[in-house]
Amino acid sequence: MHNTGDAVAELPPARLWLVRHGSTEWSRSGRHTGRTDIDLDATGREQAKALGERLAEQDFAVVLTSPLKRARQTCELAGLGDVAEVDEQLAEWDYGDYEGRTTAEIRTTRPGWQLFRDGCPHGEVAAAVGARADRVLERLARDPRCRGAEAVCFSHGHLLRVLAARWLGLPPEDAQLVALDTASISILGYEHEWRVVERWNS
Repeated sequence: MHNTGDAVAELPPARLWLVRHGSTEWSRSGRHTGRTDIDLDATGREQAKALGERLAEQDFAVVLTSPLKRARQTCELAGLGDVAEVDEQLAEWDYGDYEGRTTAEIRTTRPGWQLFRDGCPHGEVAAAVGARADRVLERLARDPRCRGAEAVCFSHGHLLRVLAARWLGLPPEDAQLVALDTASISILGYEHEWRVVERWNS
């Protein structure tokens, strides 16, 4: 059986690269950073420049970035800002009332809370993030520039994990099974007719 699930059936990019933004003050402390528009810290800026060296040999037909500064700054410092297109769907999970709080802090008032199972009050649940990820994949599927080419998305940890799950035809909740570090590169591709993860959290 083809592993499309209910995600986009045909995805033209030969490979889709996922780049998580560099380090921020909040990412280092484990605080949930959704729609708070925080800058990269000094380490994050250096990480982004190093990403540029790793991406320099790639020829991307389409470059998409989250509208949030930490992703856009990573894209710019990596040398792709001039060709990047902002896609609102690539914004991070909306954590609602849990914005800026760590999991440990949240569990003091909500024991056993799990983001992918429970979502966030006044924020998003996994299905909503999955729907946004699907819209990104649908955009790429419709873009003739992507056919047989490579595309890259600069975004955030939870959104990119869900995007990978949807590429594989898995429910967004399954993204809880994989982790993603700041300033990491992952690659989604194909093996014959199967959509696969070629590289993860590199």
